[in-house]
Amino acid sequence: MAEIIREAMDYDVVIVGAGPAGLSAAIRLKQLDADIEVVVLEKGSEVGAHILSGAVLDPAGLDALIPDWKDKGAPITVPVKTDRFYLLGPAGQMRIPTGPMPPLMSNHGCYIVSMANVCRWLAEQAEALGVEVFPGMACSELVYGDAGQVRGVVAGEFGKKPDGSPSEAYEPGMILNGKYVFLSEGVRGSLAKEVIAKFDLDANSDVAKFGLGMKEIWEIDPEKHREGSVTHTMGWPLGKKVGGGSFIYHIDNNQVYVGFVVHLNYKNPYLSPYHEFQQFKHHPMVAELLKGGKRVAYGARAISEGGWQSIPKTVFPGGALLGCSAGLLNVPRIKGNHNAMHSGKAAAEAAFAAIKEGRSGDELTAYDAEIRNGKIAKDLKPVRNVKPIWSKLGMVPSLMLGGFDMWVANLTGWNPLGTWKHGKSDAESTQPAAKFKPIEYPKPDGKLSFDRLTSVSFSATNHEESQPCHLKLADPDLPISVNLAKYAEPAQRYCPAGVYEVIEQDGKEPRFQINFQNCVHCKTCDIKDPSQNITWVTPQGGDGPNYPNM
Repeated sequence: MAEIIREAMDYDVVIVGAGPAGLSAAIRLKQLDADIEVVVLEKGSEVGAHILSGAVLDPAGLDALIPDWKDKGAPITVPVKTDRFYLLGPAGQMRIPTGPMPPLMSNHGCYIVSMANVCRWLAEQAEALGVEVFPGMACSELVYGDAGQVRGVVAGEFGKKPDGSPSEAYEPGMILNGKYVFLSEGVRGSLAKEVIAKFDLDANSDVAKFGLGMKEIWEIDPEKHREGSVTHTMGWPLGKKVGGGSFIYHIDNNQVYVGFVVHLNYKNPYLSPYHEFQQFKHHPMVAELLKGGKRVAYGARAISEGGWQSIPKTVFPGGALLGCSAGLLNVPRIKGNHNAMHSGKAAAEAAFAAIKEGRSGDELTAYDAEIRNGKIAKDLKPVRNVKPIWSKLGMVPSLMLGGFDMWVANLTGWNPLGTWKHGKSDAESTQPAAKFKPIEYPKPDGKLSFDRLTSVSFSATNHEESQPCHLKLADPDLPISVNLAKYAEPAQRYCPAGVYEVIEQDGKEPRFQINFQNCVHCKTCDIKDPSQNITWVTPQGGDGPNYPNM
């Protein structure tokens, strides 16, 4: 194939991903110097189209970035009024008192928000300062300099045939060079994964851990709506099968966010996180709330759960990892947006100082130091043991031991339990199917619970079918020869969008099928596949889900 010729544009800072981290970095750079040249590249069709988060927002990050955000009309208007925790059984629930919990677990002063809409507003603030924000521009490649540093990205490549060759409508995309490149792609971004491996950024950190978060927006009976109400649950239907829990947030306009998180370190390959979520909605407490309502949106996204000990080195020659690309989620609080904003602000300040000194393409060591010693460290260190205790000992010991550890850390800054290790990766946690019995999930009723393809239609997902599949198999035979034989091919069940199927026909060998058009970009396959045979890469720009106000 002939060499691809691409035009190039030069910026001071190139930012990949218009989430809270990337947009905060862009805004802070322009606050520091109106003449600094900044571009934000977003793979979604618009800013917010690929943003999925609970979300109860701790405004600490936004307070630091834009102190007058209320006056500027930020879509953050529903303060948390009530905060409840429940332990669920099959037919009832037990309320867990919040009094004994450390203060850091309180949602007082937080807001129920649509992070998709918050990011749309942040993009408006960035553009008003002179930031160039380009949606529909997937960054498909990193560009390296002569010294091996990251110096830019390839963005906006369109028109490839399924085999990867250029079609008649092929557009090669552009190279956008920067003195520094910020990767704020969210969890398990393809470029972040590449730089972590290339520069061995995780050499001194614990294994990365993840969960799968699924979310639906429901319009409910106004009589049942309690604006500002926050509810979290643990227990049924997951029970002892795996860690995880739910959230129910009452936002405005008689809407509730109903979400479910499953820790991806589960052992049983027959488990289906999606069907656990659907089953959860049939719990009497939840079913009564949703009865008479209607679902208006669905989506799914992996979340980082490794916490403090799993944060990799956040800088590399020519750039930095921001937000969930670095794994800055506070697991027990189920909050990461505030840390994403803190990280964006800190990265911007480090890059600004470096550029003023005439530097480029080196490591922004001041940023990594701020992550390790600043506000993010203060937020994540006290809760570092909750997740590994849950993984090793179960939910109740995690509540007791983890709670004790958080309390002491909250009062003294010292974790009496030290730092627990996570152990195996989520892929390695999957055990052979022979150790388990298949799980028979109830059929969806079409009122509270739904099949996966129906749910995908509520995510407004669309992919141009003539492009290459963006779910790459290192070995095309392995899903059948190894995963089906040993693990009953769990891709059929861990994917919350029905992307993967094993087609079995009489007299023929089973066939592994990838319906990439259904993909909601959750990245679970990249994380959970026991053979680590699947790599998620970006499809062409603008493709994927189109979340309205997730």
